[in-house]
Amino acid sequence: MRIRLCLAALSLAGGAGLATFSASSATATAPATTSAPAAAAACSDVEVVAARGTFEPGTLGFIVGDPVYSALKKKITGKSLSSYAVDYPANLSLTSAAQGNRDLVNHVQSQAAACPNQRFVLVGYSQGANVVDNSIGISSAGAVVGSPIVATLPAAVEPKVAAVLLFGNPIRALGKSVTGTYQSRTLDICAEGDPVCERGGGDTGAHLSYRDNADEAATFAAGRL
Repeated sequence: MRIRLCLAALSLAGGAGLATFSASSATATAPATTSAPAAAAACSDVEVVAARGTFEPGTLGFIVGDPVYSALKKKITGKSLSSYAVDYPANLSLTSAAQGNRDLVNHVQSQAAACPNQRFVLVGYSQGANVVDNSIGISSAGAVVGSPIVATLPAAVEPKVAAVLLFGNPIRALGKSVTGTYQSRTLDICAEGDPVCERGGGDTGAHLSYRDNADEAATFAAGRL
């Protein structure tokens, strides 16, 4: 599958940008998000909860979520693995990241209640990294396609989050990063020159390069499961 990246400037809260993906020359349409609380799925030992980038195709995300999940399946043995794609528009709406933030928190809370022994690996790419940032209490307000925090994972759920994997994280262009409770279990990768996460970056192709980091990220997560 051929993926093309298009970066454009926006006038959102003082200026922002976006990553728009198309597959086989057709624009990928993100599924509409639902307002209903996320329902718990069958229990597994580990669940990968992935938030895709803006307009990114793929089940969990062609650039990051899908390759990371595939790599993690090869890294862990003796444990069952499942996945959840965060249900949110992943578009340019001012509320898009906030909707993802709420869905991620609702889903993980539901799963944790239904499956007390389940652990989670949170994965976010580009706008999806904003979603994960917000969900662990790091605001993405003011970042590219970011939003204020609308929900955070409660303290009772926090020990169940084994790893947080972030790629092309827009808050890094603001000079921010994950600090506090989740810092030691977070891998936050910004490719050199990626304009979404590196202030002054000018290599738009770098934002598409994160499939190359799937094995590194899976190794990081597997070591914490």
